[in-house]
Amino acid sequence: MTDAVDAIRDLWRAERPDLDTWPTGIVGRVQRLSRILERELRFFDSRHGLEAGEFDVLTTLRRSGPPYRMTAGAFLKASMVTSGAVTKRIDRMEARGLVERVRPAGGDRRSVQIQLTDKGMEMVDELFPLHLENESQLVSALSREECEELSRLLRRLLESFGDSSLN
Repeated sequence: MTDAVDAIRDLWRAERPDLDTWPTGIVGRVQRLSRILERELRFFDSRHGLEAGEFDVLTTLRRSGPPYRMTAGAFLKASMVTSGAVTKRIDRMEARGLVERVRPAGGDRRSVQIQLTDKGMEMVDELFPLHLENESQLVSALSREECEELSRLLRRLLESFGDSSLN
């Protein structure tokens, strides 16, 4: 069985047989898979009335634990998106009652925190099991053992680039 990456490598073999394109087998497939997974996850979000990245906001706040509130800086670190993207996203979600901006009593105006509302909590608690089911479907071509092995190998590769825990 062959895929688009095999076809690309075959073309390079014909043009430059002196080059070993084995890394393209990994990098090319990871890139293609990333685009496909992003598309599928955006589709899941849109089916549930969320715009791109809003599910990430809900889950980031939910997994932070009570009171489900984070400073903008901590949120940026945990979600790994740009501040401009977060601001726009939070504005939209605040207008829909999913999150709110909170200033601690007597706190500095710059120390605004983002907090999950009851409506946001209800939504994330309803959607997260469905999200996990969707992710399971997305990797269903592999056995559970193959998924665990792939996860382990991808972790090792990410760690080689300095990507570690969020803390």
